[in-house]
Amino acid sequence: MPFQRLVMLIFFLQPIAFGSWLPRIPDVQAKLELGPADLAIALLGMPVGILMTLPFAGRFVSKVGGRATIIYGFVVFLAVVSLPVFADSIEMLFVALMIVGVALSTLELGLNVEADRAEKTTRLVIMSRCHGFWSLGIMFGSLIGAGATAMHLSAQWSIPIVALIVLPLALITAVKLPAEEKAVAAPSAATPADTPRKLPSLALLGICAFTFGITMTEGAIADWSAVYLKDVLLAGGAATGLGYSVFACLVATGRFAGDTMKARFGAVAIARGCGCAALVGLLVVLLAPSTFMALVGFGCIGIGVSVGFPLAVTASAGLTDRPAAASVAILSFIALLGFLVGPPLIGFVGEFWGLRAGLAILLVPLAASLAFTGMLTPRAGADKANILADEAA
Repeated sequence: MPFQRLVMLIFFLQPIAFGSWLPRIPDVQAKLELGPADLAIALLGMPVGILMTLPFAGRFVSKVGGRATIIYGFVVFLAVVSLPVFADSIEMLFVALMIVGVALSTLELGLNVEADRAEKTTRLVIMSRCHGFWSLGIMFGSLIGAGATAMHLSAQWSIPIVALIVLPLALITAVKLPAEEKAVAAPSAATPADTPRKLPSLALLGICAFTFGITMTEGAIADWSAVYLKDVLLAGGAATGLGYSVFACLVATGRFAGDTMKARFGAVAIARGCGCAALVGLLVVLLAPSTFMALVGFGCIGIGVSVGFPLAVTASAGLTDRPAAASVAILSFIALLGFLVGPPLIGFVGEFWGLRAGLAILLVPLAASLAFTGMLTPRAGADKANILADEAA
């Protein structure tokens, strides 16, 4: 199988087990009798795990390579992804999510570095499609979780079963990835060892600022869409998990079209159009009188945030002030921070003013992301593969 297709398959397999956890969040919340603020505290476990890991993950991935990170990362991640559903207290839920965050952040960094390597090796633009397959995978997982809920199958059984099925498929695919060539850096080139002593460039900081609002919204929909449909719009059964499934489906659709749209209109133009769609979709969700209208809004948000992170990965990897793995590590740190800090913040606001008000705070970071779309403009001296990403038809 060609390199780029192997990477796309890996992106699809990685989030399936995690996606099956998302529709079960209301079940865990009910089992532990947690209010929105209590759940928000527990959800902080994942950002804590990421904060512990990503400062070192860039050097780790630069040293061992994306392929090895993916192979060993899958084993660890799928071994721990089920831990949250076995928690019997808020403290145990926090620790379980922290462990998942450590494994998730390292594995996803390996995936993004490997996707960038595939682009540079094959001279094919695949970053948006890779993340499209990731969205397809998490949608598939969320549908499994919603189906298990409808069949009254315990999360303690359904999620481990999904993980056990995914593990051999992921390992078989990962070991087929081509081995990395050991390049010798010139004395003047940046190396992983000296990267920590350099501050991020303004260009990288701008790309991170754009990404933060996008991923904060993604994290909020992942963690709160089911709770929102259940508690605010009084949806029941499998319908509580449909919000994220619709969202992920439209994210995948946008990402599959993203490379073609980028070649035709440029990164900045499609980022601005999608940013406007996300804002409109969020307003529809906030004002929705019914579950159906909320699902329409979640779909619009999905289209709106679909291409943001893939565009940011390509833009950051194309900067020349540090190795691609180090730039992507910094971007991943900020992106995952947004993905995982947003949900607890929404929970704290929702505890006092309701979940509509909690989700409304996303209007601010989405507007900020829209303001920073200009930072996605390719810089002079960017990697040739990333320039081709903007010129290829």
